[in-house]
Amino acid sequence: MPKNFVVIAGSARNGGNSELFAKSFIDGAVSQGHAVTLFEAGKKNLTGCVACEICFSRGQACSFDDDFNEIAGPIENADIMVFCSPLYWFSYNGQLKIVIDELYSFDVAKRPTKVKEAILISCSAYIDMALFDGLVKSYELILNDLDWKDLGQLLVPGVRLVGDVIVSGGLGKAKLLGLGIK
Repeated sequence: MPKNFVVIAGSARNGGNSELFAKSFIDGAVSQGHAVTLFEAGKKNLTGCVACEICFSRGQACSFDDDFNEIAGPIENADIMVFCSPLYWFSYNGQLKIVIDELYSFDVAKRPTKVKEAILISCSAYIDMALFDGLVKSYELILNDLDWKDLGQLLVPGVRLVGDVIVSGGLGKAKLLGLGIK
C-alpha cells in the first residue's frame, strides 16, 4: 500500500552529500509507488520556535511567516517522516533542528499528524561511528515522545567533501532503504 513520506533534508550545500542521500532514498521510495515530499530545510527561511504558544491560531502552523508553514500540511498528512542531516557537532545540523523544534506547533494546537514511523539518514566527515551517538539518542527520544516507530537508520562515516558519498557506497544503501518500505 503506497505511503506518504516527508523527507526533511538539512543540507545547505547544493549537491552536498546529505542532499544526494535524500534524493537516492526518494528514488527508491518513489519507485515503490510511494508519494514523497522533499523539504530542503537547509535552503529555506526558518526562524525557529520561540514558544509563543499560538501555533495554528492565525491560519498557519507557525504564527511567524517562515517556510515551516510550507511543510506543515504535508507533515500533517504524512505516514512516514525521514530526517536526513549531515552530522554537525554530534547532532542534527541547525536548519533541520529548527524544523524538528517547530513540530512543537502540532502539540500546542493539539493537531495530530498521521505520522507513525520515521527514518534517520546521516553522514559525517569523521570515521568514528561513536560520534553519531548524540544524533541517534536525540532521534530515539523524539520517536519515543511522539510514539513513532523506527523504520531504519543509515549512518555513513568518512563523507566530507562534496561527492564523497558517491564512493562510500551509501547512496545504494539509501536507495535500498527507500525500496524496502512496504
